[in-house]
Amino acid sequence: MQAEPHYADTTLDLIDYFSVRLTHLIGLGVNPSHIALDPGIGFGKKDPHNLLLLSELAAFQVFGCPVLLGVSRKSFVGRLSRKEPPKDRLAGSLTAGLAGFDQGVQIIRVHDVAETYQARAIWLAMGR
Repeated sequence: MQAEPHYADTTLDLIDYFSVRLTHLIGLGVNPSHIALDPGIGFGKKDPHNLLLLSELAAFQVFGCPVLLGVSRKSFVGRLSRKEPPKDRLAGSLTAGLAGFDQGVQIIRVHDVAETYQARAIWLAMGR
């Protein structure tokens, strides 16, 4: 999956994928508000793909479904920093999560709930 991922355009390729899958699910009677879209940061993607997606997460709002972001302790955080082990990737995880909130993400999957809650509270207090 990670060996040689290829995308013509990472974000547009995922939008196309989600469009097909959502059409199928809606055709089965699933309410779009019951579907969360996860662009899969780190799954079948290299760091440039992940960074592009993080900067273009707002594009997924077009579907009207909640967007889920899972960046907590991901390996790309360590690769972009000092090669920290997963337990030492909190700061990078929080930064990526807040970037997701800036892009309109509604759901963030985390390992460090209290720390993420605090970071989001300050982010909200700043008028975000």
